[in-house]
Amino acid sequence: MAKTNLYVIRHGKTMFNTMGRAQGWSDTPLTPEGERGIQALGIGLRESGLDFNHAYSSDSGRAIQTMGIILDELGLKDQIPHQFEKRIREWCFGSFDGAYGSELFHGVIPRLYHITNYKDLSLEDLVNGIYQVDTAGWAETWEAVSHRILEGFTAIAKAVEVQGGGNALVVSHSWTIQTLICLLQAKANLNLPLPNGSVSLLEYEDGQFTVRSIGDASYRQIGEAIQKD
Repeated sequence: MAKTNLYVIRHGKTMFNTMGRAQGWSDTPLTPEGERGIQALGIGLRESGLDFNHAYSSDSGRAIQTMGIILDELGLKDQIPHQFEKRIREWCFGSFDGAYGSELFHGVIPRLYHITNYKDLSLEDLVNGIYQVDTAGWAETWEAVSHRILEGFTAIAKAVEVQGGGNALVVSHSWTIQTLICLLQAKANLNLPLPNGSVSLLEYEDGQFTVRSIGDASYRQIGEAIQKD
């Protein structure tokens, strides 16, 4: 049986990313720049010679759109099924979903914890802070969000493994990917480099994940160089 590798991709740049709005369970499409960046990623993955036999994304529109572009560039859109997994959605920001990120991260959260920089918090404290200030009752606790994310990615890895392993494309979201990696590495930091269209490689074997790379932008850069030619 081949090893199971998850190529976990952050979706392309969206309208809300560009506007600086908190984009959790709310959704906006990729911008033309975002589409071009993901096309470059698809080209880079194609040029790498990697074979992919599985495709998963969250059920958010921006993740679905991203996967569609990648599969098109790889020539796999009609070759492998694209499956949706809602457990790998982004964090829900509750009543702050769609609000300006600066209001939440540089205003409300620092005031709640009496700090200057929200990045001084652990992921757990940040999630629980969002839960506290959410007036809509939609945001999740750390226990809930960490459980669903780990459960979702584990379910994907097991499904790929059962089908013989190999390489799977998985499109998810910045905070979700950061949460997963921090859980796997028993770290709490808020500073993982995860640009749009970056790839984090996770290996799954004997029921355990191993993080092989984080936020790798090289595939996209290869594609961008080809786009310029």
